[in-house]
Amino acid sequence: MPLNNQMKLEFLSIPANISFARATVAAFASQLEFTLSDLEEVKVAVSEAVSNSIIHGYRNAPDRFIKIYAGLTENTLELSIEDDGRGIEDIDRALQPAFTTDPERLGLGFVFMQSFMENLQVDSLPGRGTMVRMSRRVGAGAVQNSREH
Repeated sequence: MPLNNQMKLEFLSIPANISFARATVAAFASQLEFTLSDLEEVKVAVSEAVSNSIIHGYRNAPDRFIKIYAGLTENTLELSIEDDGRGIEDIDRALQPAFTTDPERLGLGFVFMQSFMENLQVDSLPGRGTMVRMSRRVGAGAVQNSREH
């Protein structure tokens, strides 16, 4: 489907920018007919992806950059969140509930992303960074149906 609108955002890898990323993506996504509940779930997914970049990708180094690309089609929000940090050695393992490389974390970031978005794809190379791609269509039925099956 052709894009109706798109944006690119780049910001420093500092915790204060997690809420900035959430709010910016939600404002952009609100151009579609998402419900408030839908937008809250998108915000959680974005928060988790950005947090992963800061905490795991960059090990809290504040001088690195995170990039977000968002595109809107007629009824779908497409997102990619990218860092050029440490990367993920075993993506399948990282996607498992409760897996974490930081014992102070619960390891549920990817679980939330999978629950709140229709599609999730994680591409990563150790030492080269990670790109998380997610999408969600308008109409929570699509996400609810994928949760039921």
